[in-house]
Amino acid sequence: MNTTLTTHRRFSGRVLSPLLLLSTLMFSTAPQAQTEPEVLRKPIGKGAYEMVYSPSENALYLATSQSRKLDKGGIVYRLDPQTLDVTQVIHNDIKPFGAAINPQTNTLYFGNTVNNSVTAIDGKTGDVKGRLVLDARKRSDTVKPLAPRELVADATTDTLYITGLGDSSVVWVVDGKDLTLRTTITDTGKLGTGLALDAAASRLYVTNADGELVTIDTKTHQIASRKKLDASKEHFFLNISLDPATHRAFITDSKQPQVLVVDTRNGNVLQQIDVPESLAVLFNPARDEVYVTHRKAGTVSVIDAKNYKLLTTFKTPVHPNSLALSPDGQTLYVSIKQAASREKEATEPDDVIRIALK
Repeated sequence: MNTTLTTHRRFSGRVLSPLLLLSTLMFSTAPQAQTEPEVLRKPIGKGAYEMVYSPSENALYLATSQSRKLDKGGIVYRLDPQTLDVTQVIHNDIKPFGAAINPQTNTLYFGNTVNNSVTAIDGKTGDVKGRLVLDARKRSDTVKPLAPRELVADATTDTLYITGLGDSSVVWVVDGKDLTLRTTITDTGKLGTGLALDAAASRLYVTNADGELVTIDTKTHQIASRKKLDASKEHFFLNISLDPATHRAFITDSKQPQVLVVDTRNGNVLQQIDVPESLAVLFNPARDEVYVTHRKAGTVSVIDAKNYKLLTTFKTPVHPNSLALSPDGQTLYVSIKQAASREKEATEPDDVIRIALK
C-alpha cells in the first residue's frame, strides 16, 4: 500500500497553521479497500533534526538548527502531540541536532554537533540545566574535533551515551545528572554513527561506515565484540534500533538499498529487507513493526517485524529525516526536511508529520 502525503501552506505569523490530510491511497498488493490512516502535517521551523517524546509532559520536542547563514543558535520546539501546535519555543545559543530524553528525570539532551558539545534542558521549564564540551580541540588543517551525533539515555543509571564521529570514532559516557564525562570508549570505527542501548543486558551497540556492528559492555565500558556484517559490498550503517526481547537489531544503510536484521548475540545477519537507501529506523514493540525513513526516495516504510514484509509506504514530498513514537506506540512522528544545499538554503520551514497508526 502506497500513501501519498501532500499539503498546502498557509502562513499565520511565524508558526504555520496545521492541515488535516486525508490522502488518496494507492494499493500495490491488497485488492480490498483498507482504512486510511489519519495524517497531520505541519511546517515548524528550519533545520529540523531529531525528536523526543516526554511522557510526563505529554509533549513532543523537535531540535532545529534554524538558518545556517542567519542564525547563530537554534531552537527546540515543544509541540502538542495531537495538533502539532507549538506550545513553547526554547532558544539555544548554539545549534541542537541529535536528541535524547531521560523520562525519569524529564531531562532533554541535545547534541551540538558543530560545537562539539551536549546541552541538558529541563523538559518542564525549558531551562538549560548544563552543557559539556566533549572535544575542546581547536579545528585546524590537521585537527578535526570529534562531532557528537547520536545520543541515548539510560534512565536506570542516569547515564548518557553519545557517539563522537571521526576517522576513529568514540562513545562518550556522561553523567546525566551533572554532565560530567565519566569515560571515553575509543576505537568504534570510522564515522561510528548509530547508537542503541539494551540497558537490561548491559549492552550498547554502535554501527559505522566500516560496515561493522560494535558491541560494548556498559558495565566495563569495554568493546565486547565487533563484526563486519557484509564484506562483499560497501556499507555505511547509519542508525540502529533494537528489539531486545528477540535479540534483534534493525540497521539502516545509506550505501545499499536494504535494512539488515541482525542477531545481537552473535552478529549474524538474519534478514535483508529490500528497501531504498535508508536513514532513521525505529522498532515499535506495541505493533511489532519497524519504521524506516528514506531521505533520497522521499518515503517512509512500514515493515512487519514478524515476517519482514513491507506493509505500507508513505510518500513524503522532500526528505523524511527522523522518527519518534508516542508512549503507547500508536502514533508515529516524522520530521521532514525541505530541499537545501550548502549553497542554497531552504526557503520554507521543515515539517513534522503525525500519523495515527490505529
